[in-house]
Amino acid sequence: MHSASEQSEAAEQPAPPARPEPPEHDYPDHWEADVVLRDGGTARIRPITADDAGRLVSFYEQVSDESKYYRFFAPYPRLSAKDVHRFTHHDFVDRVGLAATVGGEFIATVRYDRIDDRGLPASAPADEAEVAFLVQDAHQGRGVASALLEHIAAVARERDIRRFAAEVLPANTKMIKVFTDAGYTQKRSFEDGSVRLHLDLEPTDRSLAVQRAREQRAEARSVQRLLTPRSVAVVGAGRAPGGVGRTVLRNLLGAGYTGRVYAVNAALGVSDGAVEFDGVPAHPSVGAIGEPVDLAIVAVPAERVPEAVADCGEHGVQGLVVLSAGYAESGAAGRERQRQLVRQARSYGMRIIGPNAFGIINTTPDVRLNASLAPQMPAAGRIGLFTQSGAIGIALLAGLHRRGAGLSSFISAGNRADVSGNDFLQHWYDDPGTDVVLLYLESIGNPRKFTRLARRTAAVKPVVVVKGARHSGSAPPGHRVPVTRIPHGTVSALLRQAGVIRVDTVTELVDAGLLLAAQPLPAGPRVAILGNSESLGLLTYDACLTEGLRPLRPLDLTTAAEPADFRDALAAALVDETSDAVVVNAIPWVGENGATEFGDGEVLAASLREAVASAPAPAKPVVVVHVEMGGLAEALAVATSTRPATRGRGATTGGPGARPTGAPTGTPTPTETLTATSTGTPAGAGTAPSGPGTAPIAASGSGAAASGPGPAQAPQAPSEEAPPPSPAPPATIPAYPAAERAVRALAEAVRYGQWRRQAAEPGRVPEYEDIDEAGAAALIERVLGHEGADPRGVTLDTAQAGELLARYGIDVLPTLPAPTPDAAVAAVGRLGYPVALKTTAPHLRHRPDLGGVRLDLASEEQLRTAYAELTEALGKPEELQPVVQAMVPRGVDTVVRSAIDPAVGAVLSFGLSGAASELLGDTAHRLVPATDRDVAELVRSLRTAPLLFGWRGSAPVDTPALEEVLLRVSRLVDDHPEVVAVSLEPVVVAPRGLSVLGATVRLAPPPPRTDLGPRSLPSY
Repeated sequence: MHSASEQSEAAEQPAPPARPEPPEHDYPDHWEADVVLRDGGTARIRPITADDAGRLVSFYEQVSDESKYYRFFAPYPRLSAKDVHRFTHHDFVDRVGLAATVGGEFIATVRYDRIDDRGLPASAPADEAEVAFLVQDAHQGRGVASALLEHIAAVARERDIRRFAAEVLPANTKMIKVFTDAGYTQKRSFEDGSVRLHLDLEPTDRSLAVQRAREQRAEARSVQRLLTPRSVAVVGAGRAPGGVGRTVLRNLLGAGYTGRVYAVNAALGVSDGAVEFDGVPAHPSVGAIGEPVDLAIVAVPAERVPEAVADCGEHGVQGLVVLSAGYAESGAAGRERQRQLVRQARSYGMRIIGPNAFGIINTTPDVRLNASLAPQMPAAGRIGLFTQSGAIGIALLAGLHRRGAGLSSFISAGNRADVSGNDFLQHWYDDPGTDVVLLYLESIGNPRKFTRLARRTAAVKPVVVVKGARHSGSAPPGHRVPVTRIPHGTVSALLRQAGVIRVDTVTELVDAGLLLAAQPLPAGPRVAILGNSESLGLLTYDACLTEGLRPLRPLDLTTAAEPADFRDALAAALVDETSDAVVVNAIPWVGENGATEFGDGEVLAASLREAVASAPAPAKPVVVVHVEMGGLAEALAVATSTRPATRGRGATTGGPGARPTGAPTGTPTPTETLTATSTGTPAGAGTAPSGPGTAPIAASGSGAAASGPGPAQAPQAPSEEAPPPSPAPPATIPAYPAAERAVRALAEAVRYGQWRRQAAEPGRVPEYEDIDEAGAAALIERVLGHEGADPRGVTLDTAQAGELLARYGIDVLPTLPAPTPDAAVAAVGRLGYPVALKTTAPHLRHRPDLGGVRLDLASEEQLRTAYAELTEALGKPEELQPVVQAMVPRGVDTVVRSAIDPAVGAVLSFGLSGAASELLGDTAHRLVPATDRDVAELVRSLRTAPLLFGWRGSAPVDTPALEEVLLRVSRLVDDHPEVVAVSLEPVVVAPRGLSVLGATVRLAPPPPRTDLGPRSLPSY
C-alpha cells in the first residue's frame, strides 16, 4: 500500500513538486509505547527520526520482494537516498512515521501524510491523511500492523486528522483485513485495479471492543508463555546446595517439571568441563546452552541482572522471573534500577514477573512448573492465586494446602514492575483450568482497567480480592500507582459494582475461595441450619441475620444424633424448596465415660458426602461448622474412594505417571488421584449457578522428569490404546471452625450469585429527548476558552451552573441575593411567600445545624425578624451572604455528587444530607456511565435508605424522580469530561417530585482517558 507520490516514484514517473523541508517540532516522546503482540511478545512503538536512517535501510533489506511490491505497487528492491531522507524526516504534524522495534531494530513501520480533497500534500485544516504500512515478513501474523494502526490513529486524532485513506492491492488480503477488522466506520471502493479504503478515525463501540479483545488475547498469551514454557534456565544457580538459585532448581525438579531444565552459573569456565547441578547440565551463560530457552529464572545480585537480561534477550528467551531484590523497594537508586530493568527486557520483547518476586507455579499435569521458592508443589485444583507479597503468598499456599484446596496456578509478583494482576485476570478469564480467582493486592496500578477486567471476569467466574495497605496512605515500596483522591471505602464500593467479592483478610480470602471452588452458587439468601448443638445453631442463625441472609429455624438433631441422622437431615434439607443453602453444625459426641462414641470425624464426613451425592439437581451449597471435631475438616477436604485411579499402560520410572526424580516425600503423583462424583458444579465452573447433574472438577494427568543426567524431557504423547482419564475428584465440602466465618463466606457467595444473575441482564443508559448536548458543549467551550480563564479549572457561578444543568433537564430552584432586609423583601416580591432565608457563607453552607437557615417565612414581618436574628447571631450580612429562596414541598434531603478521579475515572455518589450520614460515611458510589439498574441499587444501598421508602409510617418519596436526576448527572459527566465535579445539595425528594435547591459545577481540561487510548503497557 502506498501514497500517490510513492506510486509515481515507484513507477519512475515525474514526482509531484517537492515539499519544503518540514519545520522543526519537539520530539513527541508521549507517542512512545510498549505493546503486547498477538503471540505474547512485546514491541516498542516510537516515532521515526532522522537518526533512524541506518535502521530503516537494514529493515527494508530484510523485507521480501512480494511485501515491497504490495507496499509500492511495483518492484522496488532498495530505497534511494531520497526515500530514506523522506521516510525519516517528519514534522510530527502533517507527516508522521512510527516504527515498531524489537532489540532496537525495526520490525514494522507506518506513516501518514496529510492530504487535501484532491489527494495532494496539505496542512491543517485539511483533516484527511494517506496511511501506509510495511511489516517485516518474519513478524507478519503477530498483530504488529493492528497495534501500529491503533497508535497512528491516536496520533492522527491528536493532530486533528479525522480520516485515513489507503490504497491496497486486492491480493494484499492481510493488509485489507487489518483495516476491515479494526472496527472503525469505513468506506470501500475499487479504483484502477486497487482497493481504496476510507476510515473514520472516531472511536466506535466496535473499534473499542476490537481493541479490548485484542488486548485480552495478547496479554493472556503473554501470561500463558510464562506459565507453560517448554524449557527453563535458572540463572544464578550456585555450585553448592543452598542459595536462591539452587533452591528454585531443586523445586523445579521436585515438582516433576515436564520440560527441559538448565542451570546457568557465570563463574563456570572451559576448564570445568561438563558440570551438572542436581543432575541438570550447567552452563556459563544462556547462550552457551545451545538450545532454545523459553523462561529464565533470574537469581543473581541486582548489579548483575542487566548482564543476565542481555544474555537472555540476545538468545531468544521469551520471559523472565526476577527473584533478585534491591530494586524500587530499596529507595531512589533501586527505582531507577527497576526502570532500566523493564526497559531493557521490553527492548528484547520479553515480559517480567518481579523483580523481588517469589515465583510462579503451574500445576497443570503436562507442565508441573514450580519456578518459585515454595518447597512443596501445591495440589492441582481450580483456583488461580495472585499475590504481590511473598510472605502472604507463603501463608496462602499453606492455608489452602491445609484445607485441601488445589491450585491451577500461583504467582507472587513482588514489585510487579511489568506483569501485574491485570495480566493474570486476562489469562484466567478464559482459562479452562481455573474456576475461581483469588487476589491479594497491596496496590492497583491501573484501577480503571482493573475494574473493567474484573467485571468481565466476574461474569463467568468468581473474583475474590483482599486489599492490603488500605490505611497506610501510600503505596508499598516498589509499586508505581496513580494518585487517587477517593477513600478506600469508595474503591471497595466500585469493586463490588464490578462483581468483585471484596474481603478484608487473607483468612476470609481462603474461606470464600474454598466455598466458591467447591460448591455451586446459592440461588438465593434462604439458609437451612441443622446440627447436634442448639447453641451453635443459634450462633449460626444470628450470624446469618448479621450478614443479611434469611435463615430458617435451626433444626436441632440433639447431641444424641448419629452420623446417619446427619445424613438424613442433610438429604432432606437439600430437597427442601424453602432453602437455598445448608449450614451443618457439628460438635463431638461424648459418651457417659467422656469418650468419643463414633471415632473421629471421618464417619460423619462420609455420611455428609453420601447425602450430597444422592441429592437431586439443582444442587445447593453445603458448608460445615465444626467445633473440635477431630478429623472432620480433613476428611471433608479429601475425596476418598475404595478404588485407586487406573494407571495408564507402560507407566514406568521416567515415563508418564512416574514420580519425578527428586520429588519430596509425600508428594502425590498425578496417577495417585482417587475418583468419585459430585452432584453440583462449583461456582466458577462457567455454568449456571445451580446447574443440574454431575460435573468433573479436575482432570487427572501425568507428568515426568528424566531420571539421569541431562535436561528433563517432555513426556511422550499417550498411545491411542491408553485408557481414558479417570473421573475427577468430587467437590469438597468446606469446613469452618466458627459459624461467623462459614456464614460470611456463604453471604459473599449469595451476593455474588445475585450480582451474576443481574449481570446476565445488564441495565441501560436511558436516552432523554430534552438533553441539549450541543448547547452544553458550547457553554463549556465558552467558559474554558474565555481569555483569562484559569487553566487549572473554573467553578461556575450560580447562573452558569443553572444554565448548564438545565441543558440536561435538571432545574435548580433560583436563589436571590439579600444583602439587606429591604433587598430580601424585594426578592420575595418576585418569588412569593412562603420563603426560606439562608446563609451561603462557606463556613455555614449546608450546615442547618448551625442555625443558618430560617424556613416557612410567610410574611414580611417574619422575614425581617428572621433576618435580624440571623445577623445578630451569626455575623454581618456581608459575611453571611444571605439569599432568599421559595419554599418547596417537604421531603427527604439528599445529596447527589459526581467527580472525576485520576485513577478510577468519573464516580457518581449519593447520600442523605446531614451530619449523621456524613459522620457514618453512609454514601454510595457507582462508576459513570451509570445504568438504570446502577442508580436503583445506588439509592437502595444506603444504610439510611429506609427513610426514602416510608420508614416508621412516613410517606415514601418519589424515588423514580431521584433516580432520573442521578442518571442525568451521569450523562452530563460522561458526555462532557470537562465537567470534573458536580454537587447538587440539597436535593429535596418529596412524595411527588423533587427540588434541587443548590448546585456547584466545576469545569477543567479533561484528564487523559488511558482506557480509551491505543493498547500499551505502563510506561517506564
